[in-house]
Amino acid sequence: MSAPSRWNIQHEALYADCKVFRVFKEHCTHPLDHREGDFFVIKSNDWVLALPITTEGKLVMVRQYRFGRRSLSLEPPGGIIDRKEDPCNAAARETAEETGYANGQATLLGSCATNPAIQANQCHFVLLEGVTATGQISPDAHEEIEIVLQSPREALADAQTNPETHALALLALFRLRQARPQLFL
Repeated sequence: MSAPSRWNIQHEALYADCKVFRVFKEHCTHPLDHREGDFFVIKSNDWVLALPITTEGKLVMVRQYRFGRRSLSLEPPGGIIDRKEDPCNAAARETAEETGYANGQATLLGSCATNPAIQANQCHFVLLEGVTATGQISPDAHEEIEIVLQSPREALADAQTNPETHALALLALFRLRQARPQLFL
């Protein structure tokens, strides 16, 4: 069996504009056997998940309602990266807006494809070491956020046992453990 081929996009058209993402209908053909098909791709700016660690070694997490699962989710702060914004700057901005914690030293821990079967964007994971509380938060109009401070070990244990855990949040915690294993002792 041969390796899979990259299909050729013959035509792409906006199918739906959904505010934070756009759905495109792509008509594609296989380069070798010329099969054709229509495929739908979600395009969005890249995302960021921040892993803010306080000067006391606590991980700053947020609990908020997630409309897709219709449940509360405990996860690192994060959001959409503005066009041409650096992921480290976006992580610091999102953390300050959602939690009121700021002034951490940023380190990019890695990136991943969010769901390459249907999505074109990436998610970036940024460690913010030494954040401190400013007392000033500015969540988006539809966000209700509870700030939760946990040890990184507690956060990972909770994420691993909760079937409602955001998959990218779990990956972010694994990236943190890989980069700073001493935080999980």
